[in-house]
Amino acid sequence: MDGAIINKVSESGLLTLDLEELLPREEVAVFDMKDHLFMGLILKEKDFREAMKGLDLAPYTGKYVAVTCSADAVIPMWAYMLAVSYLQPVANEIVFGDENQLRQSILLKNIEGINPESYRDQRVVIKGCGEQPIPEAAYVAATQKLRPVAKSIMYGEPCSTVPIYKKK
Repeated sequence: MDGAIINKVSESGLLTLDLEELLPREEVAVFDMKDHLFMGLILKEKDFREAMKGLDLAPYTGKYVAVTCSADAVIPMWAYMLAVSYLQPVANEIVFGDENQLRQSILLKNIEGINPESYRDQRVVIKGCGEQPIPEAAYVAATQKLRPVAKSIMYGEPCSTVPIYKKK
C-alpha cells in the first residue's frame, strides 16, 4: 500500500462559494437621526435643516452609510430624504436601516454581481460555516442565482455537504 495521502475533496471537482468573501470589506458608517432631534425625540424642521447644513460629512466620506433612527420618534419622510440629499454626494452608497441591514444589502448586491457562467455545469458547495454570520437572505439569493446554471448545489463544507439541487 502506497503511503501517499490523497485529498479527495480537492480532486472532487467541487467549486466552493464562500459567501463570507462577499461581505463588505469597506468601512461603514451609521447616520442616526436621533442625534439631530431636539432632546433626541422631536424633529423641529428649522433646527433639523440647520443641522444638515452644518453636518460634518467627513465621517461618511467614501463609506457605505446606514441611515436609521434609534430613538422611538416619529420622523417625517422628508427628513430622511433631506439627510440623504446631504450624504449622497460623499457616500459610496446609502441604505435605510441599521448596520446589519446595510451589510446585508451590500452582500446581496455582491451576490447579484456574481457571474453565473463561472458556475455553469459545475458542482457547487455554498459554504455554510465561517467566522462571520451570513444572513439567510444571502443563501436564498445565492441559490436563486446559481440554480439555473449549476449541475448541482450543496450546502456545507466540501467534506460534508447537504444536497440542495441536482440538475436532471
